[in-house]
Amino acid sequence: MTIVSSSTEKKKQGTERTPSPRSITGLDATNFFLADVQGGVGPYLTVYLSSARHWQAGPIGIAMAMAGFAAAACQIPAGLLVDSSLYKRALVAISALVTALGCLLIVSLSGMAPVLAAQIMMGAAAAVIPPALSAISLGLVGRKRLPGRISRNQGINHCGSFLSAILAGVCGQYLGLNWIFYLVCGSAIASACGLMLIRPTEIDQKVARGSEDESNEAPMPIGRLVAQRPVWVFLGAIILFHLGNAAMLPFAAQVMAKSHPNAEAVTLSACVIVAQFVMMIVAWGVGRAMAHGIGRKPIFLLAFMILPIRGLLFAWLDAPSAIIAIQVLDGIAAGIFGVIAIIIASDLTQGTGRFNFLQGMVALAVGIGGGLSNLIGGYIVQYEGYRVGFLSLTVVAALAFLFFLGFMPETREADNHAQASLQPG
Repeated sequence: MTIVSSSTEKKKQGTERTPSPRSITGLDATNFFLADVQGGVGPYLTVYLSSARHWQAGPIGIAMAMAGFAAAACQIPAGLLVDSSLYKRALVAISALVTALGCLLIVSLSGMAPVLAAQIMMGAAAAVIPPALSAISLGLVGRKRLPGRISRNQGINHCGSFLSAILAGVCGQYLGLNWIFYLVCGSAIASACGLMLIRPTEIDQKVARGSEDESNEAPMPIGRLVAQRPVWVFLGAIILFHLGNAAMLPFAAQVMAKSHPNAEAVTLSACVIVAQFVMMIVAWGVGRAMAHGIGRKPIFLLAFMILPIRGLLFAWLDAPSAIIAIQVLDGIAAGIFGVIAIIIASDLTQGTGRFNFLQGMVALAVGIGGGLSNLIGGYIVQYEGYRVGFLSLTVVAALAFLFFLGFMPETREADNHAQASLQPG
């Protein structure tokens, strides 16, 4: 089900584009290095606050939730900014450097206030990076080649996360947990260098916001877009997805920090490494599945189905080796989400000029779900224990699966699946 304006019913959108090898290399390098920047320090902050600062689960939950809430507050402005800005590369570079500054703030100053301030900064930066990167990709390659390009973006991003997790484990174990934060700073600088390789003249600004490449129409009114039922169902499903998922790995990290206090960085890095390796493969597989005509909904349903299984396993298994093995499931679910969520957003906004706005709404839903997951879950764990916390997340994850299954329509157009080819662009 695609939302289009009347004029776009008469013509196809997103003429295939062929960017230069330099721009493609720059986009690949940017995705690789941003892997260690895009989500801030993620679960490593949980380990750092628990081990180095000796925080309890409740305050850690507040700190983890703060980034999600800050990102949520900035999502809609970020999407509108990306839609209107002609300087999308600069937006990504500035956001990466803000994340680096937040990391330095955490390790340089003690107390709760600097951590919360840094989380707010990184949350705001995280609101800008995903829609800006997707907009650059869409503007470079066009809508026909977007599924293949997003699949490639995610695969490279997960490869970067895979390698950075190895470095984080080594740094955390032998140099100290502080070096994990310094590693993010270095990646932010490297991603800014990668952005400089992308030629701005090759980014079609109209296509990058979801408009027709030859259309002079104004973007669809926001009220008309958000009034569409598929849009709200999609966003509601994403909130439930992350409400049931976001706190699982931080909880597991806290369990490991308590049971293995001298090896938590290495164990958590092993979790991230396993998940990112699986995501890298899954991102490629999702692109291939779409290229062969499989719809968005059945692929996404697989991700929803995995979450309650993962929650149950975490509730009953707490050995480090078991936690690492469970991360294979996280890799499958997250790998699917990273590709399909962007493609569904593109489907729902075809011809509207609101691609990046809806991406902002998607990220807002992610932030709301993730923030509530860490905040509510943190206090459930503090007062009822980790098993009850995991089981609570499992119930939410099961509801998310049923909601998406029952209410979300398929968004793939029957005559477009063959165009989602995995070309180098």
